Amino acid sequence: MWTTKGLARGLLTTPYPRATPADHGATPPLPIATSIGRTKAAVVDVCPTGALMLGADVVDVDLGRCIACQRCRLGTAPMEWKADQHLARHVSASSLPGKAFRHSLHVRVVDAGDGGETLRELKQLTSPYYAAHRLGIFFTPTPRDADVLLVVGPVTQGTRQALLDTYRAMPEPKWVLAVGSGAVSGVPFGPSFTSASGVGDVLPVDIVVPGDPPPPLAILDGLLSLMGRVPAQELRP
Repeated sequence: MWTTKGLARGLLTTPYPRATPADHGATPPLPIATSIGRTKAAVVDVCPTGALMLGADVVDVDLGRCIACQRCRLGTAPMEWKADQHLARHVSASSLPGKAFRHSLHVRVVDAGDGGETLRELKQLTSPYYAAHRLGIFFTPTPRDADVLLVVGPVTQGTRQALLDTYRAMPEPKWVLAVGSGAVSGVPFGPSFTSASGVGDVLPVDIVVPGDPPPPLAILDGLLSLMGRVPAQELRP
């Protein structure tokens, strides 16, 4: 019976990166730069994490500090929002491996104080729907076999030394991904006496994937951009 049902339903694994899935909620919207003619400069003051910046004629967004609270989306002059899974940004494109790891990548995940939401999204990559292993992405329990250190959380004082030890145990060459707004900028908890303001305070970061939390496709996009299999986007200064 189950075999018959499986054949009838067909392949359910996401077609990404060959095509972008249109599933509801697969790429939740986030704010984008909005003309002051459409919104109001006062919208900057409603952001609890300082993610909105007032420019000459637009209100810009630092996605690394955005927690998608939607305060800027409410009111009579809201910010524009857009769904996009291409959230990953290269901090330093010159340090990336290019095509050297195009076919296989081993990833060690470290929870450096995540609230649980980013880890839940990350775990979806091993599910049948995303099936990251079909793209040559494998998660390893040991840093000695890892090419990439994927960090979630702002780096609390209790996880700092363990994170450093994991990084030092990895063989060269190695790369670091900061996934989630906490890992990118420390918001909403850091910097404080208990945590840093993101992974960049402790380790050299190569790619950031903002979002609170970023959806599985955005995390997958970051790993594939590291492998040189999707177009790379550089982090604006």
